[in-house]
Amino acid sequence: MFRSFFPNPKLFFSAALAWTAFCMLVWFTIGPALSGTIGLGGVFGQVATEADPNPFLTPDKVWLYQYVILSGYLFCIPWHWIGDNRRWYWWSVVGSVTIIEVVFFDVQIGAWMNSWYGEFYNMFQGALTNPGSVSLEQIYGELSTVLYVLLPRIAVLVLNAFFIAHYLFRWRRAMTFFYMSHWPRLRGVEGASQRIQEDTQRFANIVEGLAVALVSSIMTLLVFLPLLWTLSQNITELPLIGPVNGSLVWVALMSAIAGTVLLGLVGIKLPGLEFQNQRVEAALRKELVYGEDHHERARPLDTKEFFLGVQRNYFRLYGHYLYFNVARYVYLQGANFVPLIAMSPSIAAGALTLGLLQQVSNAFGQVEDSFRFLANSWTTIISLISVYKRLRTFEAHIPADAISGVDYDDPRYLATDAEFAPLLTDLDEGKEGVPAGL
Repeated sequence: MFRSFFPNPKLFFSAALAWTAFCMLVWFTIGPALSGTIGLGGVFGQVATEADPNPFLTPDKVWLYQYVILSGYLFCIPWHWIGDNRRWYWWSVVGSVTIIEVVFFDVQIGAWMNSWYGEFYNMFQGALTNPGSVSLEQIYGELSTVLYVLLPRIAVLVLNAFFIAHYLFRWRRAMTFFYMSHWPRLRGVEGASQRIQEDTQRFANIVEGLAVALVSSIMTLLVFLPLLWTLSQNITELPLIGPVNGSLVWVALMSAIAGTVLLGLVGIKLPGLEFQNQRVEAALRKELVYGEDHHERARPLDTKEFFLGVQRNYFRLYGHYLYFNVARYVYLQGANFVPLIAMSPSIAAGALTLGLLQQVSNAFGQVEDSFRFLANSWTTIISLISVYKRLRTFEAHIPADAISGVDYDDPRYLATDAEFAPLLTDLDEGKEGVPAGL
């Protein structure tokens, strides 16, 4: 699943974590000194003015973005020579870093937008409280400022979605021909064709989606946690508890933990049922495929039994999802009211302006969503576990030291064509009808 696409996966992902920790250490220790030496903030940074007190590209932000870009792509360089899977280097290594870089910049834009919302809604409150104190030009000026940020953001996100689609297809292609290099060993495994044709696609899609969501959640926490802690100083007290330092951070954390534990316990049986569901689906599909070429297969009574197996498993799955979804939707809907309940004493005391309320609500939502990554992704994780189990069972038939191709024109894959010669000889002797494509 991973070594078909990434160079030496265990070393690669371990090194990625170690490199991230090292870069963060450098940033917080000698980062300011490096900024004065190689930083481009003084060249491209925007200085705050009375007309634009919160520019997007301040000198500090330019240096931060420069450092993140340099750190990411410096990590890519040695992997061109490490490991024996260089065919997918530009996609698996450089492509992965590029996706993560885009996620980081999107989180930074979200943080800037949070600050902009505070200023904009405070201006609104001033206009409503004191008519005539805010001019139309000021409102249009604020809107044009955010437009300059959002238009490039939209363009980057569209291009990133296009890039990710190609990235996922390349990963699927690598897995497909990795497995096809061992087709003579794997063709007898239950649902072999489905696992190569469908599960490789699902695995790549789910893993990429979850990985990007996880990275986004971590980056969001790094950016918004200090902000929410600071904003929590404006919260006078929590209901039933009283004043607490960083109150909203603890509320978000407790809410997320409660939801994650609840859904984990309620949905504990679902991965096994999803796995079994794919097995009975594969059995029905296989019988129907045989029925295309053999008149004695897919007979009414046999098809009925296969379909009843599918039906029984689906009905069990529906029953378990019924109580899981009750818990899930009750939690998710209830969580929407948690920040309002937490802020209610401060709102009643008049301690929050409209802009500050928007900032706090947005920062709390970002932090809580990041904390409850597992709760939000639980149904996707269930699907991933079932796909992973099937592919791991599949890979158990492949020797660890086996030579594997990773693309349709990989010489290692093309060399396995010789293994089909005995099969073709048997077929020519009339043992079976020749399958299409041989």
